[in-house]
Amino acid sequence: NGQPADAIHHALVAADFERVAGLVERVARATIKRSNQSARLVEWLKVVPDDLIRARPVLSTYYAFALLGMGEMDAAAARLSDAERWLDTPLSERASGAGGAVDTSDRPAGAAPVRMVVADPEELRSLPGTIALARSFRAQALGDVTGTVEQARRALNLLPADDHVWRGGAALLLALAHWVNGELEAAERTHVEGIASLEKAGAIALAISAAYDGANLAKARGRLSEARRIYERSLQLALAHGDPGLPGVADLHLGLSELHCERDDLEAAKRHLHQSAEPGKAVDSRETPYRRCITEARLRQAQGDLEGALGLLDEAERLYVRGVVPDVRPIAALKARAWVAHDRLAEALDWARSQSVSPEDDLHYLHEFEHITLARVLIARCQSDGDHGSMDDVRRLLERLLVAAEEGGRTGSVIEILVLLALAHRALRDIPAGLVPLARALTLAEPEGYVRIFLDEGPPMRDLLRNLVTRGISGPYVRRLLSAFDEGAQPLTAPAGLAVAGLAETLTARELEVLRLIVAGMRNQEIADQLVISLSTVKRHIANAYGKLGVDHRTEAIARLRA
Repeated sequence: NGQPADAIHHALVAADFERVAGLVERVARATIKRSNQSARLVEWLKVVPDDLIRARPVLSTYYAFALLGMGEMDAAAARLSDAERWLDTPLSERASGAGGAVDTSDRPAGAAPVRMVVADPEELRSLPGTIALARSFRAQALGDVTGTVEQARRALNLLPADDHVWRGGAALLLALAHWVNGELEAAERTHVEGIASLEKAGAIALAISAAYDGANLAKARGRLSEARRIYERSLQLALAHGDPGLPGVADLHLGLSELHCERDDLEAAKRHLHQSAEPGKAVDSRETPYRRCITEARLRQAQGDLEGALGLLDEAERLYVRGVVPDVRPIAALKARAWVAHDRLAEALDWARSQSVSPEDDLHYLHEFEHITLARVLIARCQSDGDHGSMDDVRRLLERLLVAAEEGGRTGSVIEILVLLALAHRALRDIPAGLVPLARALTLAEPEGYVRIFLDEGPPMRDLLRNLVTRGISGPYVRRLLSAFDEGAQPLTAPAGLAVAGLAETLTARELEVLRLIVAGMRNQEIADQLVISLSTVKRHIANAYGKLGVDHRTEAIARLRA
């Protein structure tokens, strides 16, 4: 009557495990196709005697797929080995249908059953390609790029031309292998082919889950508009099939939230974040909970709530589960960036030491984000203590990263690296040299509407953008960014007796408070103790205030304020 889940339930209650195995085998492919149903298939089979499962190579293979989906790599490999033992089995040792007998007598423990049972002969004919696909999936999850490519290509050679579901899966695994190597253009091209195959097969749930990764590829290439198109098209596809709660839909909303956040549309970002968690409207994948924490942390940071962002990143770390997609933005590196923004430089430096990253490392795409993070940490240290000794190493690292990112077509990384090169030159007080990479970054960022990548750098970036305006080499985009800086600033008033007139840029409340204590004769450490902030934060506020006052040292600042 078209109710296989109920049929399996009743067979389980009756302890008719041979019938359970036959029923599950008939629905295994459809169950695995539904993206988030791995746990259900494992739940059905965990009470079935092992002999009954090992006698069925098709069932063993789909059991392996389910275990892979649950992250149980070794158990999956064992099930694939069980299935492979039958591939060259003589016909005389095969039985067809759910009722094929399995003789388990007089066999040593662990030996293969003496008769094979297959519910669907068509599935058996596809089995070599299906097993190759599962092995490719496992290799990808274990970081074995060579194995991923080898098995995915083998799957494409073995699978029937009309098996669009698994051929689409093999193409997606090839795309992931290109992704791991930083070959994003090839990855994106192959990924598009994989999704097209899935859609042709009607595997909408799998296509939608894969679309999230495809959009991330587009973002890594600096193509925010293309990423948005992928997200929105996939959401429409879910609606068109009458199921807006398909697995993967929640992740699409998270992707849109991050994209809107980058474009500084924080209300839209907040709306999509909430939609990702609406009960009944979206089903979480295994990765969704930690992804949601990262997305909300990004939004909190854009709103100025750095403590809240760090708390969410801690939660993301606790919830993290490894998937098959390369983890190119590790949570530990995201936390290091938040520490830098929060003036917690000691913790950021501890991260660099714990990860053993240094400016002299060989470069690989999987660690690109960490090396860019390291550059941020070292630039912050230079701004904090005025020690320029390591800045040559930082610039050389950034220049090497820039070459690698440009060769790999990773425009998203290119823009960030150029921004950091500009900030590195500014830290060395060489503004003209910093404007050159900044101008290139702006040229790449403007067509795609990047905003936060500049705004999140704070006053140093605002200073560089104003220098562009002063030198007459800016356009409407730079003015929009400067306007966004101004809109993000809260209206502040000076403390009584310390009104400052004639400045091109208003001093913040904290800068005025620090200046008031300077006028009172306090030293930097005394100011830090008085305000309960770090010494490096005091130095940063002083440097920003001196820049706005147009002075270079304490005596000039006091004279300017008294005037």
